[in-house]
Amino acid sequence: MKRLVLLVLIAFGALMFYGVSTLPDRADPRAPANLEESAAGSPVAQDYYIRHAYEDAHTPNMVTVILADYRAYDTLGETMVIFAAGLACFLILRRRSQGDLEEWEESEGLEESSEESKEDGTRS
Repeated sequence: MKRLVLLVLIAFGALMFYGVSTLPDRADPRAPANLEESAAGSPVAQDYYIRHAYEDAHTPNMVTVILADYRAYDTLGETMVIFAAGLACFLILRRRSQGDLEEWEESEGLEESSEESKEDGTRS
Protein backbone atom coordinates (compact mmCIF):
# COMPACT_ATOMS: atom_id res chain seq x y z
CA MET A 1 0.00 0.00 0.00
CA LYS A 2 2.86 2.38 0.85
CA ARG A 3 4.47 1.70 -2.52
CA LEU A 4 1.23 2.54 -4.31
CA VAL A 5 0.92 5.83 -2.42
CA LEU A 6 4.55 6.65 -3.19
CA LEU A 7 4.03 5.82 -6.87
CA VAL A 8 0.94 8.04 -7.05
CA LEU A 9 2.82 10.91 -5.37
CA ILE A 10 5.74 10.60 -7.79
CA ALA A 11 3.37 10.53 -10.77
CA PHE A 12 1.52 13.58 -9.45
CA GLY A 13 4.82 15.43 -8.86
CA ALA A 14 5.96 14.63 -12.40
CA LEU A 15 2.65 15.87 -13.79
CA MET A 16 2.93 19.11 -11.79
CA PHE A 17 6.53 19.63 -12.94
CA TYR A 18 5.48 19.09 -16.57
CA GLY A 19 2.61 21.57 -16.19
CA VAL A 20 4.84 24.25 -14.66
CA SER A 21 7.58 23.75 -17.25
CA THR A 22 5.19 24.52 -20.11
CA LEU A 23 4.04 27.87 -18.68
CA PRO A 24 5.25 31.01 -20.49
CA ASP A 25 8.01 33.10 -18.93
CA ARG A 26 7.09 35.98 -16.64
CA ALA A 27 6.41 39.26 -18.48
CA ASP A 28 6.44 37.49 -21.83
CA PRO A 29 4.67 39.87 -24.24
CA ARG A 30 3.55 36.92 -26.38
CA ALA A 31 1.89 35.12 -23.44
CA PRO A 32 -1.89 34.68 -23.86
CA ALA A 33 -2.60 36.81 -20.79
CA ASN A 34 -0.72 39.78 -22.29
CA LEU A 35 -2.36 39.79 -25.71
CA GLU A 36 -4.93 42.42 -26.66
CA GLU A 37 -6.92 39.89 -28.66
CA SER A 38 -7.81 36.34 -27.73
CA ALA A 39 -7.04 33.37 -29.96
CA ALA A 40 -10.56 33.73 -31.37
CA GLY A 41 -9.87 37.34 -32.38
CA SER A 42 -12.11 39.01 -29.79
CA PRO A 43 -10.78 41.73 -27.46
CA VAL A 44 -9.59 40.57 -24.05
CA ALA A 45 -11.59 41.84 -21.04
CA GLN A 46 -8.54 43.10 -19.15
CA ASP A 47 -7.69 45.39 -22.02
CA TYR A 48 -11.16 46.96 -21.84
CA TYR A 49 -10.95 47.43 -18.05
CA ILE A 50 -7.57 49.14 -18.24
CA ARG A 51 -8.49 51.47 -21.10
CA HIS A 52 -12.00 52.47 -19.94
CA ALA A 53 -11.77 52.49 -16.12
CA TYR A 54 -11.74 56.25 -15.73
CA GLU A 55 -14.32 56.87 -18.48
CA ASP A 56 -16.81 54.38 -17.02
CA ALA A 57 -16.57 55.27 -13.32
CA HIS A 58 -14.82 58.66 -13.15
CA THR A 59 -12.48 57.33 -10.47
CA PRO A 60 -8.69 57.62 -10.91
CA ASN A 61 -7.92 54.41 -8.97
CA MET A 62 -8.23 51.47 -11.39
CA VAL A 63 -8.33 48.81 -8.65
CA THR A 64 -11.26 50.56 -6.97
CA VAL A 65 -13.12 50.74 -10.27
CA ILE A 66 -12.65 47.03 -10.95
CA LEU A 67 -13.62 45.87 -7.44
CA ALA A 68 -16.41 48.33 -6.70
CA ASP A 69 -17.87 48.92 -10.15
CA TYR A 70 -17.19 46.11 -12.61
CA ARG A 71 -17.18 43.29 -10.02
CA ALA A 72 -19.46 44.78 -7.38
CA TYR A 73 -21.84 41.82 -7.09
CA ASP A 74 -18.95 39.36 -7.00
CA THR A 75 -17.25 41.34 -4.23
CA LEU A 76 -20.54 41.56 -2.32
CA GLY A 77 -20.99 37.80 -2.63
CA GLU A 78 -17.47 37.12 -1.34
CA THR A 79 -18.10 39.45 1.61
CA MET A 80 -21.36 37.67 2.45
CA VAL A 81 -19.64 34.27 2.39
CA ILE A 82 -16.95 35.49 4.80
CA PHE A 83 -19.61 37.05 7.05
CA ALA A 84 -21.64 33.82 7.08
CA ALA A 85 -18.53 31.77 7.92
CA GLY A 86 -17.63 34.13 10.75
CA LEU A 87 -21.16 34.02 12.12
CA ALA A 88 -21.19 30.21 11.97
CA CYS A 89 -17.87 30.06 13.85
CA PHE A 90 -19.20 32.46 16.47
CA LEU A 91 -22.37 30.43 17.00
CA ILE A 92 -20.47 27.15 17.23
CA LEU A 93 -17.70 28.38 19.52
CA ARG A 94 -19.59 30.76 21.79
CA ARG A 95 -19.60 30.02 25.49
CA ARG A 96 -22.88 29.10 27.04
CA SER A 97 -23.94 30.49 30.38
CA GLN A 98 -24.24 28.12 33.35
CA GLY A 99 -28.05 28.36 33.27
CA ASP A 100 -28.15 27.27 29.63
CA LEU A 101 -25.94 24.26 30.38
CA GLU A 102 -28.10 23.16 33.30
CA GLU A 103 -31.26 23.45 31.19
CA TRP A 104 -29.65 21.42 28.41
CA GLU A 105 -28.50 18.70 30.84
CA GLU A 106 -32.00 18.49 32.32
CA SER A 107 -33.64 18.21 28.91
CA GLU A 108 -31.19 15.48 27.85
CA GLY A 109 -31.41 13.58 31.15
CA LEU A 110 -27.67 13.91 31.70
CA GLU A 111 -27.95 15.23 35.25
CA GLU A 112 -29.33 11.95 36.59
CA SER A 113 -26.68 9.79 34.93
CA SER A 114 -23.87 12.04 36.17
CA GLU A 115 -25.18 11.82 39.76
CA GLU A 116 -25.38 8.02 39.53
CA SER A 117 -21.84 7.80 38.20
CA LYS A 118 -20.58 9.99 41.06
CA GLU A 119 -22.11 7.55 43.54
CA ASP A 120 -20.54 4.57 41.76
CA GLY A 121 -17.20 6.34 41.41
CA THR A 122 -17.22 6.08 37.60
CA ARG A 123 -17.30 8.81 34.98
CA SER A 124 -19.87 9.06 32.23
